[in-house]
Amino acid sequence: MRNAQPARFRRLLSVGITAVAALALAACASAELAPVADGDVPAEETLQVAFISFAVANTYDEPMLAEIERVAAENNIEITVFDGNLDPNLQVTLIQDVIASGQYDGMITQPVFGPALVDVVQQAIDAGITVVNIDQILGDDFTTGETQLEGLAANVVFVPSDLGTKLGEQVVDACATQDLDPCNVAFLHDVKASAIGIALYDAFTAVIEGSPVTIVAEGETFYNPAAAQTAVSDILTANPDIDLIATSDQGLQGAVQAIESAGSALSDYLMVGYGGSVWSQERVSEGLVYANVLQVPATEGRLGMEAMVDALRNGVDQGDVDPFADLPGGGVITQENADEFTGEWAG
Repeated sequence: MRNAQPARFRRLLSVGITAVAALALAACASAELAPVADGDVPAEETLQVAFISFAVANTYDEPMLAEIERVAAENNIEITVFDGNLDPNLQVTLIQDVIASGQYDGMITQPVFGPALVDVVQQAIDAGITVVNIDQILGDDFTTGETQLEGLAANVVFVPSDLGTKLGEQVVDACATQDLDPCNVAFLHDVKASAIGIALYDAFTAVIEGSPVTIVAEGETFYNPAAAQTAVSDILTANPDIDLIATSDQGLQGAVQAIESAGSALSDYLMVGYGGSVWSQERVSEGLVYANVLQVPATEGRLGMEAMVDALRNGVDQGDVDPFADLPGGGVITQENADEFTGEWAG
């Protein structure tokens, strides 16, 4: 349980009132204005929480933010969104602004690059701001979902290496169903140089080692179907012997467009992806995509905001929260189990 004083209490101190005077003022003030310790915040008191987004203009983030705002509204909490716009340096600046403002009781982080945010998030915690981390790893170990920064109220994330492992396993299986040896694969990174992308790719290549799967071409999507379409068009022109395309949901959408624009049949290519969007679930169900590894942005947003409410209203920290607990098929969508899943974002 955190015992740090909330932001509204620190704001009284920041105007130069001594500790003794602050206590006297609290005794005389009305119940609505009196600062209170964490875990003893009346439900009717409006609290302020900042959301440091990965990127607002992203279909993956839309349902996450929607759930954050829904749970916040139900608990009389106002959300202010700060757009990281895929820029970790911008996120650092935004968090510094949140701290300096003295206006926020809590902050939800969705890191672009976790290692870059550790120090500034620690500063926020030290300043008495309740922090919940969601979706992306906050730290430098991308093989675990365990908290890497002491003082977080909750940590609700996916593990990039797990994603890469499951993606690799499904690619190996897909190639085996067609008895392809070698099985020539085009792998589309989202952001190749990102720590997340590196961890995912390292896990993927570890799984395919020793199998018939051979990566013969690579590209980048930047989580953008149009960029993926261009990349896949170039790859297929240079490598007409591609058997399988592996990438995120946005990448697969671009791949479909590239294949159709080239006048080729979609059935000529195996496709395996990750994201678990509505689009991918439908494509897996109809057999266009062999398999897809689920991601759950709406669930992460809901669980993260519920943890924030528990920390601010009740003084209870939830620690590590697994958003993938009890998913069917280990969170891998196949044609056989596709009807057991509900995509949480459009794709």
